[in-house]
Amino acid sequence: MSFDLPLPDLATLLFWLKKSVSVLLLPPLMPILPVIAGLLLMRRHPRLGKGLAWSGVALNLLLIAPFSVSWLVGLVEHPQALDAAAARRAQAIVVLGAGRRTHAPEFGGETVNRLALERLRYAARLARERGLPILVSGGAPRGDTPEAALMAQVLQEDYGLKPRWVEGASRDTRENAQFSAVHLQAAGMRRILLVTHAMHMKRARDAFEAAGLEVIPAPTAWLGGGEHDTGGDQSLALFPSQNTAYAGWFAMHELLGQLAYRLSR
Repeated sequence: MSFDLPLPDLATLLFWLKKSVSVLLLPPLMPILPVIAGLLLMRRHPRLGKGLAWSGVALNLLLIAPFSVSWLVGLVEHPQALDAAAARRAQAIVVLGAGRRTHAPEFGGETVNRLALERLRYAARLARERGLPILVSGGAPRGDTPEAALMAQVLQEDYGLKPRWVEGASRDTRENAQFSAVHLQAAGMRRILLVTHAMHMKRARDAFEAAGLEVIPAPTAWLGGGEHDTGGDQSLALFPSQNTAYAGWFAMHELLGQLAYRLSR
């Protein structure tokens, strides 16, 4: 008896290759690799081994220290909130997915994660204030429930809003833009309020503008915002913390994503 399993298409293979490479190039693994390499080389090449090991330690410290993380965040984070005057020209609201919680028994199985919820909360507020239709965008790279379907469920059950469009085929930000543009342009919508994290806004805006839409940034959830404020916890503002570590990871993720987009154009 033989079983013919479907082979993944090239786009899917490239998607998972990109994800695998990003794991190696982002914290926490990235600064650990030179430490491991240095320890392995220590016996035969002590000077090189020590240099690599200490460089990994230094790199790890830079990726969690408030002063260096604040600088990284400043490179990528959109600095301004929504421009109220520009928002009057918008025809629709697009909110991007940010992940899911697969184990959420209190919600009946699975739901969106806290990052997606931050975006949905702001999108719901904008929809009520401006009376604009909502498009939710987020797919299912692993073949499970599309994230957009979970987002639509949250909007309906928790905010009493039904999105007009549910785009559930995209796997990344570029596909969010391309597939969302198909729905919006078919409905004559070309000017959008784009809701995503302030850190993610530059890459998302570039992708949606490349897809032919006029983007009015509607960022939310800043991780920077002050001279020493990274992560929003003033009691930890002068010291490395889980907040600075997360902000450093997010900034590196966006810088890597921007570089990948430039190389693939």
